[in-house]
Amino acid sequence: MGRGWVERRHRARCLDISIDRSFEEFRQQYEAAVPAYDATAFNALVARNAPWDDVLALMRDRAPHAFLIYWSSGDLRPMMNLAGDPRHCVEYLMGNHTTAERMFRHDPAVMLYAPLRTLISDGPDGGARFVIEQPSHAFGSFGVDAIHEVGLELDSEVAALLAYLEVPVPAGLSD
Repeated sequence: MGRGWVERRHRARCLDISIDRSFEEFRQQYEAAVPAYDATAFNALVARNAPWDDVLALMRDRAPHAFLIYWSSGDLRPMMNLAGDPRHCVEYLMGNHTTAERMFRHDPAVMLYAPLRTLISDGPDGGARFVIEQPSHAFGSFGVDAIHEVGLELDSEVAALLAYLEVPVPAGLSD
């Protein structure tokens, strides 16, 4: 049997949300609601070959709003300011590996889109802005109903996080 390739196409729906707070205020609120991934705690589960229920319990405990921050760029302002652009901007990888596993079991390639990429920057009107691609669009491109269903759940979880942060929830995100 020959080797080949598969092309998956999806139309990204980029949600660019204006925030009525400063960059720094919103960044602090976001990072409080979406805490950093604690590698030590999760690696301890791997080291003792813990049952998956222990992983689920730790995630529930550590991610009060369904997500953790796995990585952050830090503020890109110092580097971009060298080119004359003084705006604040931080990129994040936000996710939940127990949610990702529910898609991974069907196709490991979902990890191209999990964790979710988010961005907080200065907005054009003096406030902040939050940018994320709608999860269901990327995960729906796999053509597997079970993966798309999890993508839709992620849409709802992102909507709930935005509501908690008291920012506008875009139409079609929580429908």
